[in-house]
Amino acid sequence: MIASIQGKVTLSAEDHLILEVGGIGYQIFVPRPFPEQIRRGEIVSLRTHLVVREDSLTLYGFPTPEEVEIFSQLLGVNGVGPRLAMEILSTHPPETIRRAVIHEQGEIFQQVSGIGKKTAQKIILYLEGRVTVEEGLESFTPPSDVNTEVQEALVALGYSVLEAQAALQTIPSDAPEDVETRLTIALRYFS
Repeated sequence: MIASIQGKVTLSAEDHLILEVGGIGYQIFVPRPFPEQIRRGEIVSLRTHLVVREDSLTLYGFPTPEEVEIFSQLLGVNGVGPRLAMEILSTHPPETIRRAVIHEQGEIFQQVSGIGKKTAQKIILYLEGRVTVEEGLESFTPPSDVNTEVQEALVALGYSVLEAQAALQTIPSDAPEDVETRLTIALRYFS
């Protein structure tokens, strides 16, 4: 098992990196938007999970231990393979996934391409009791309806769910609770 890897980035693509280690280039699939944050020639350390199939050995890498832990747990869900687990981590950070499980918010998982209501419910049922409540999660309040409306408006304007969520994260916590103001602030993210 390859548990971690450190090497020089020779290629940074949309969903993977090529890391050169001792003269060997390893293709490592990573969650988005991590490849956008990495420059060619940079030294990167990743926690990894090796998926062994009859016809392939595929390496998945993560910048944090929490991400590789969630990835491994997601692989235990019936109907969730490595690509879908990676898509979940590309759409939501580990703390959002934990909150969704703890608060039984299947709609959070349904925002991921390829996940319907049944799969979202399977994820919640499987991860229940497996994810730990970390400091700050106990007082978590579900996302406001205003933010949901802003996200839906951004998606209707042609942005992806991932782009919309990134824009939502730029809205200050003390911003007014009306859709128009929050949408205006979120749109500034794209300019």
